[in-house]
Amino acid sequence: MPRHQYESFPYVSPKEAGTSQRVETPVLIVGAGPVGLAAAVDLALQGIKSIVVDDNNVVSIGSRAICWAKRTLEIFDRLGIADRMVAKGVTWKVGRLFHGEREVYNFDLLPEAGHKMPAFINLQQYYVEQYLVERCADFPDLIELRWKNRVAGISQTTHAATVSLETPDGPYRIDAQYVLACDGAKSAIRQMMGLDFEGRVFEERFLICDIEMEADFPSERWFWFEPPFHAGESALLHKQPDSIYRIDLQLGPDADPEEERKPERVIPRIKAMIGDRKFEIDWTSVYTFHCRRLERFVHDRVIFAGDSAHVVSPFGARGGNGGIQDVDNLCWKLAQVLGGKAGSALLESYNAERVHGADENIMNSSRTTSFMTPRSAFERSLRRSVLELARDHVFARRLVNSGRLSAPCSYLACGYVGDDDTALPSGSAPGRPAVDAPHGNGWLLNHLGGTFKQMTFQKSSPEIGTRYLNGQSSATYLFRPDQHVQARWVGEATPQQVAAAIRCAGVSP
Repeated sequence: MPRHQYESFPYVSPKEAGTSQRVETPVLIVGAGPVGLAAAVDLALQGIKSIVVDDNNVVSIGSRAICWAKRTLEIFDRLGIADRMVAKGVTWKVGRLFHGEREVYNFDLLPEAGHKMPAFINLQQYYVEQYLVERCADFPDLIELRWKNRVAGISQTTHAATVSLETPDGPYRIDAQYVLACDGAKSAIRQMMGLDFEGRVFEERFLICDIEMEADFPSERWFWFEPPFHAGESALLHKQPDSIYRIDLQLGPDADPEEERKPERVIPRIKAMIGDRKFEIDWTSVYTFHCRRLERFVHDRVIFAGDSAHVVSPFGARGGNGGIQDVDNLCWKLAQVLGGKAGSALLESYNAERVHGADENIMNSSRTTSFMTPRSAFERSLRRSVLELARDHVFARRLVNSGRLSAPCSYLACGYVGDDDTALPSGSAPGRPAVDAPHGNGWLLNHLGGTFKQMTFQKSSPEIGTRYLNGQSSATYLFRPDQHVQARWVGEATPQQVAAAIRCAGVSP
């Protein structure tokens, strides 16, 4: 029996069901996973109404995405649920890498002084969804959740998109100025529009399993190449809340997914890994690596975000984190368009910046997969040599790839940022997310978001100075509504400079 008690959300019959009446809404969000729900909250914070539809009425079954990175936690903090996530989640900072029985090396993601959020927490996706559903309830006039509403068709005109829905009480239609397709890797919207992913599918299969057990394992990430308990393959162990442990086991390209999910196949593998400990299986799945994306994320009135737009392997925690960063980039722009402060061309910057972000994630994920799944005896021998060297030589550790952990990308190369004075620190350059720091009685990032914000920092504030001044006596920064740096200047900036930088972002000042 699953450890988590899944509670159903109430289905409410739409008054339009079975009639010719249509619903009108500024934004229709398809999919009530973390990405769709986060988008609804983000839009609501900016005064934009949305309807969220989902063909189910429970949170995701199984822990699924579990590893949430600092930048994603900062976004969730802006949306109002990060404190709950950190309180419930398992904060980890140490990762250990093994080859066979021996530890090759370990790394420590030491807490960075002057940051509100930790580097990573582990928290099951169903908790994140539950917190977001409850957060949506804080906006009764701006967010409507419609459960058991299945998308049956979609069409577009120059002014709106029309979505046909099926419910237990009959069909109806919604006319939306924009539709956000957040309906996952098997997106019905994507299929209905005849769109397909481009990229690579890796043949290797992996077993993913959540087990409940009482153990004294520390809150660390353990990864094995060729472990003694799973010869020739790889394995991963992560701790989650509620005494749940995530286990990933490489199975090989010829594994039968249906057979490998059976308890009589799973239980011996788990026992070989954890030894003589009592445990219960909470959830299992078998998957293959996909590193693919849509060619474009913006298709007129339909915009794709999260797994409906791009998919990567789970190693490195780039899937869920990348999807939330899509929302962070998109929603302020959509609010500007719907509010009449920018034309629809602003959405092209979402396409450019998040395609760039997806490509970066796909590149890292593909490299991870290639290292984890050598295609020949020579490649496997080369990997063993790298792992041997990595025990004693730091340079070789950079060649070991068991999942480059999720990190926010810079949008500088996408061409939508303003002025940059390179005398200022590289870590706070335009296109990069703002670096947190103590500010007043709180945190800098809690003063940013939702609107463009101009701030001048002085060297008299040492916490800010080390991150934003690089020895200069003062500097002016312009931050985007998603907390990314739009432009920066040594000293004071003129109103004309600030206005020009906002126009570079595609918005009328």
